[in-house]
Amino acid sequence: MAQDYKCERKEEVAIYRIGMFSKMNHITIKALRHYDELGLLKPSYTDTFTGYRYYTSEQLPVLHQILALREMGFTLEEIKKVQEGASEKQLLLQKKSELLKKIAEETLKLCQVESYLSSEQVESSYHIIVKALPEVTVASMRCIMPNYGALFEIVPPMGEEMERLGCECTIPEYCFNIYHDGEYKEENVDVEICEAVTEMKEDSDKLKFKVIPKVEMAACVLHKGAYEGFPKAYNAVLRFVEENGYEIIDHPRESYIDGVWNKDSVDDWLTEIQFPIRKIKVERAE
Repeated sequence: MAQDYKCERKEEVAIYRIGMFSKMNHITIKALRHYDELGLLKPSYTDTFTGYRYYTSEQLPVLHQILALREMGFTLEEIKKVQEGASEKQLLLQKKSELLKKIAEETLKLCQVESYLSSEQVESSYHIIVKALPEVTVASMRCIMPNYGALFEIVPPMGEEMERLGCECTIPEYCFNIYHDGEYKEENVDVEICEAVTEMKEDSDKLKFKVIPKVEMAACVLHKGAYEGFPKAYNAVLRFVEENGYEIIDHPRESYIDGVWNKDSVDDWLTEIQFPIRKIKVERAE
């Protein structure tokens, strides 16, 4: 009488030494050891005599998850959180948000490069940067100048009044003019001359003290040389603002870094033109 035989299939798990495991998965032995130290992927077992690490085929999905997340920019600490139970989907959404922000930042840089190339600014001395302007306490004098040349006659008496009131300038010094006309004028210029000071004093007939708030973003450019060359610097900033999706939100400042007071040659005068700006909000179509 024939007997019925049952064939039992024995599941076998492939075992690999660390060298072979690294070759199979295109990962260095150093990285595998690092994952072991962090507790991300420990060997199936370690030979106590030789110290060799051994891995099994069942550990491949764990390693592939680590490698996939690493390629997406996850840190090893973040991957450890996933293994400990954190929501992988939530972390992926967070990573997506971070990547979109980086893409936006890099796109802005690309637009700026294109702006320089299209306007031939790459061959000029004007390179615009966007930065914040800190809150500053100033001694301020506002007046109507007959012309720009009169500035050299107005500033020295202002300095004398500051000295009389016991003003102490900040270090580094920050001296700038704000023009309130809203347009270029050759005569009867409405100017406010500001000098950063360490503390406010009591107002006088000539000087007023105030705090000028922080400017979150300002398009800034350096101009070297005589003040007659300012229009070129202004045009460079205005073009940058227009081509990069910004709008001007306040009067520009002319910050005087080097000038007649410390340089023998007008060619060495250095001024920074500062335009407070903000990004134009783009309304999405419904």
